[in-house]
Amino acid sequence: MKYVISLGGSVIVPNDIDINYLKKFNEIIKKYSRNNKFIIITGGGSIARKYIKPLKKAHLDVKTIGLIGIATTRLNADLVKSIMKIKTNPRNNKDIINLIKKDSIVVTGALNFLPDTTTDGICAQIAHEIKADLFINITNIKGLFDKNPLVYKDAKFISKISFDNFDKMVNKMKFRSGQHYILDQKAAQIIKKYKIKTIIIGNNIKNLNNILSKKKFIGTVINY
Repeated sequence: MKYVISLGGSVIVPNDIDINYLKKFNEIIKKYSRNNKFIIITGGGSIARKYIKPLKKAHLDVKTIGLIGIATTRLNADLVKSIMKIKTNPRNNKDIINLIKKDSIVVTGALNFLPDTTTDGICAQIAHEIKADLFINITNIKGLFDKNPLVYKDAKFISKISFDNFDKMVNKMKFRSGQHYILDQKAAQIIKKYKIKTIIIGNNIKNLNNILSKKKFIGTVINY
C-alpha cells in the first residue's frame, strides 16, 4: 500500500523536540516499509508560528512570510531524516514521485510557495498524484472536534465525517499563514474532489501502529 503522512510540526516539536516520539515513529515506519511505501511531509508547527507572528506584525508580504514558514518545515524534515537515516532530498513534487518509485520511504518538508496552502494541502496533492491508498494526518489533537477542544471543554469528538461535511466545516474559516487546524482548506478541497480516504490521529504512536496493522484506533475517518 502507498501512504502519505502529514507529520505535524506540533508533534515533532511540541515545546522541545520530542525525540522519544520520533524514535518510535521511525521504528513503526521502518517495520511497515518492508511491504509498503511512505511519503512523509513535515509541518512547521510552533517553530513556524514563532517566525510568522512577528513577521505579520512587521507587515511583510504574504510570499515572504510563506517562504520563511516553508524553511521551518524543511528544518523539521532534516531532523526527521537524520533520525530515520534517510538522505534523499527532493526539490519538487516530481522528485518525490520519482523517488517513491524506487525507495520505500521519502521524507520532505514543503517544497515551494503556494498561496493559501499549508503542508496539509501539499500532502493531499501528493496523495492524489501517487494514487495513495491512505492519507494520514498526525497532529497534537486526537482527531476532529466540532470546535477547538483546547478552548472549549464541551467540544464533541467526531469519529467519522463525509468529504462534503468536512469541506464545509473547514471553509467556514479564513486561511492564515501558520494556521493551526486539523487540515487546511486546500487539503479539504483535494480529498473531497479525488475521494482520498483520510485519517486524522493524535500523537499517541499506538494509533499509527494500529492503522498500519489494520486494528482499531482512536481518530477521525474522512471518507464517505
